[in-house]
Amino acid sequence: MIQIAIVGAGPSGCYLAQALLKAVPGAHIDILDRLPVPFGLVRYGVAPDHQGTKAVARQFARLFEKQGVGFIGNVTLGQEGEGGTLSLSELQSAYDVVVLALGLPKDRALPLPGAALPGVIGAGQLTRHWNDHPDDSASLPDLGRRVVIVGQGNVAIDVLRILAKRAEHFDGSDLAHRHSDHIAAAGIESIDILGRSPAHEAKFDPVMVKELAKLPHMGFAFEGLAHSGAASQDDARLEALANLPAAADHDIRVTFHFGATPTRLTGTDRVSAAQFDCDGAELSLPCDTVVSAIGFETHVPGLRDDLLAGAEDAALGVLRPGLYAAGWFARGPRGTIPENRQAAQALAARIAQDLGTLPKTSKTGAAALAARLSGLTDYAGWQRIDAAELAACDAGRVRAKVADLTDMLTLAAGRAQDHPETET
Repeated sequence: MIQIAIVGAGPSGCYLAQALLKAVPGAHIDILDRLPVPFGLVRYGVAPDHQGTKAVARQFARLFEKQGVGFIGNVTLGQEGEGGTLSLSELQSAYDVVVLALGLPKDRALPLPGAALPGVIGAGQLTRHWNDHPDDSASLPDLGRRVVIVGQGNVAIDVLRILAKRAEHFDGSDLAHRHSDHIAAAGIESIDILGRSPAHEAKFDPVMVKELAKLPHMGFAFEGLAHSGAASQDDARLEALANLPAAADHDIRVTFHFGATPTRLTGTDRVSAAQFDCDGAELSLPCDTVVSAIGFETHVPGLRDDLLAGAEDAALGVLRPGLYAAGWFARGPRGTIPENRQAAQALAARIAQDLGTLPKTSKTGAAALAARLSGLTDYAGWQRIDAAELAACDAGRVRAKVADLTDMLTLAAGRAQDHPETET
């Protein structure tokens, strides 16, 4: 039987497994993840108040529950010889095909003087904190009243919306009450959101901006709209912005700045101002919190860079026959979750084609991993975590996530039936 391993249980890995089930019938597919829970970006990257987007996890669950795909959690891909990790060469010795769908979980750093000041935080780290990712759940971000967001993509709009929402707006989400209480305690009064592009070329989806208009305590102002003077009046982004309520006597004032290039952050004990270049004029915004939302990069730069540099077809995700890359790990941080589906189908077709040229082997897949590593978890372990989170759910929330990795592993192993305490 052909053994296929997909490293990364997020949307790109799950869509690829769906496609491979059709393209390579009879193969056994395992999806590996360093955490004992599947679904990656859906669980930890999508905003907690966007449960409709997170619902795609129910579709992915069928892979493990009805279609025979294996889930192997608590396995980390690392360097050769590191204890507790699995090297790429070891993984390839166990599987005929290996696909890296590791995502890009690290915030791209602001390349500015002052970017290391307290009060500056990456949007990805903030989103993972709100989603109770075990890497980022413990340290509460130090939020102030005047927030500057650098970047105008959908992640930036997610951050803006969650910072601006009131506690009652999170009913039906999986945002823990400790997070909504913390946001409310910050007493946010103003949010400035800035990007280099003109409004009609901004990276946000117009639907994301339209959602902001539903929050009546927010008023909006705009700077730099003149950069879009020649754009069509039918432009969806301009239309969405035009329909936002103007800033008046609102609790929170939001200002969109277009054509603004960040130049430096200043402060002593923490950030106190953000400077931008606007057509040669300096704009200085007093602030106590800066959220950087300018993209993501890999947490294993050497591995990704080396593999892509020597790729046979980087655009498709073919590193070499038998070794492939998918999703953001292959293409970079662009595209929506559903867009991974089409890319997965193209890559699965290529893998099926390549299999005809690979030498016949008798690799043992998961059995080889079990012999090499201890503490691996499975889908049944995730279901025990899932059950505990649903059982511990507070009023107004759809689940109470376990935020500590040790607690997760305890639940996955069936050693505890109750939801462990969540540390803050």
